[in-house]
Amino acid sequence: MKPLSPLRSSRKNALALTAICLSAMMLGLEITSVPSILPTLERLLPASFQELQWIMNAYTIAMCATLMAMGALGDRCGRKRVFGLGIVFFGLSSLVCGLADNASLLIGGRIIQGISAAAMLASQVAVLSHQFRDSADRGRAFGVWGIVFGLGLGLGPIIGGAIVTFASWEWVFLFHVGVALITMTFLSAGVEESSDPDATRMDIAGMVTLTLAVFSLVYLITQGQELGWTSATGLSVLAFSAFCFAVFTIVEHTVSRPMFDFGAFLVRPFSGALLGSSGMNFSYWPFIIYLPIYLHAVLGYDAVNAGLMVLAYTLPTFIVPPQAEKLLLRTGPDFVIPLGLFTIGLGFFSLHLVVTSESANWMTLLPGCVLAGIGLGLTNTPVTNTATAALPPARAGMASGMDMSARMISLSVNIALMGFILLTAVSGYLAHALPEFSSALSLDDLAAAISAGNTEAAGTSEQTVAITHEALKHGIGAVTLYGALCACAFALMSRVVFGKKASAFAQP
Repeated sequence: MKPLSPLRSSRKNALALTAICLSAMMLGLEITSVPSILPTLERLLPASFQELQWIMNAYTIAMCATLMAMGALGDRCGRKRVFGLGIVFFGLSSLVCGLADNASLLIGGRIIQGISAAAMLASQVAVLSHQFRDSADRGRAFGVWGIVFGLGLGLGPIIGGAIVTFASWEWVFLFHVGVALITMTFLSAGVEESSDPDATRMDIAGMVTLTLAVFSLVYLITQGQELGWTSATGLSVLAFSAFCFAVFTIVEHTVSRPMFDFGAFLVRPFSGALLGSSGMNFSYWPFIIYLPIYLHAVLGYDAVNAGLMVLAYTLPTFIVPPQAEKLLLRTGPDFVIPLGLFTIGLGFFSLHLVVTSESANWMTLLPGCVLAGIGLGLTNTPVTNTATAALPPARAGMASGMDMSARMISLSVNIALMGFILLTAVSGYLAHALPEFSSALSLDDLAAAISAGNTEAAGTSEQTVAITHEALKHGIGAVTLYGALCACAFALMSRVVFGKKASAFAQP
């Protein structure tokens, strides 16, 4: 095959980067625009607190459960092909979500969205790694990708709030149908097909067992209070999740071509990068779901003003990455990634102090939001670059799949964990402040309604609303403290891992 001229190659790379950035924009918008419409969905569908969690979690569970599979599928069948299918089904599932007239249908559409998002996300990093061979060009391409992904995340809250205010919630999803069509045009013109020539078999057993393990764990965290944590059902779900993960581990150690190669953890830069991926999602990203609830219900901000506040939280994520890339080149990942996680932790400690005080407003919240966003910007792109560069180029699909799986598994688990922490803290406060709600069932229902932002669920009297406001503040305070401690713990762990000499990659 005749090689492309430099000019034509550059043009194709520009078109490919445009397709990747448009798909990244869709993924970012879909993550952060939906939290802005949750109060509206609660009223109009209607949807319960548990259903609202599943509207968010269905997307991330499906994504993280299939991300490794999509990376392996792209390695074998072609990354461009898998990327294109992901875009098509993302557009179709967005249409289903936009036409949904009940919570169950919306959750089903979100599951399909998550699976197709996994196909896009696993392909993005692999396509970038293949298409941009020069290290300087690759660094710039990853920088642009990180900025655009951050732009989608940053604009999501304000776009979601504006759509709800000036149109209807359905357009938060229908918007993606047109973007998907445009993205397919650029993909067809610019993205080159690539695959792993050594990928001859699909790791079906690994895909199934990982999917079941993650789904069962998140299901237990989300529904644990209803099932009963120590009940036979709750313990059975936990045991099933642990069993599936144990089988997954055995399978990945025995198959000739695993989709999740545990030998990669012998490469310390790769392990440190995955700790960075997880640390961001034990703190920063899951909180973006609960911050709008606090802004609406406690501070009384409308959708647009709450969106602007969340934009301040996410804005640094697309301003900081170019500086983070320069810092990565100068100091290495062992400095940048722990620094980013520690900065996220400082931001969350600041937010914790503010939300538990009597002086919370946009000015006092701003420093913590900006600090956390700067920390995310310092961590996000260096994590991806480090993880991809640490493994052989032929395993780019697996590397990106493991990186994104670490992100999505930790994100889906921590969306549920933060919801559980919020619900438990609100329930504990109400049990003390409203002793007349002595029935456990009534108290749980009330706590769930308040956790979803309905501070008038216990009544509309001034005293009762004040108590429910304080209960929600108490719950958000517990969530921010959890995020701060997790970010700092992951910063320490990643620094320890990066501080030791990397071992050679253990080829299967």
